[in-house]
Amino acid sequence: MKKLVLAAVLAAAASTATAGSYAEPVIEAPVIVEETTSSSSGILIPLLLLAVVAVAASR
Repeated sequence: MKKLVLAAVLAAAASTATAGSYAEPVIEAPVIVEETTSSSSGILIPLLLLAVVAVAASR
């Protein structure tokens, strides 16, 4: 009989220890990862502009 009462007490304590609350759960914002541009694409436009200016200056 003692084992049955002990098992009932442990089961009741375990269920209340793991029970949830009535509060709304806190949801974290998702992490947004942006793709970085490669270093060669950032310099391509200025190099083309420099080439056009050099061709225009040589004429």
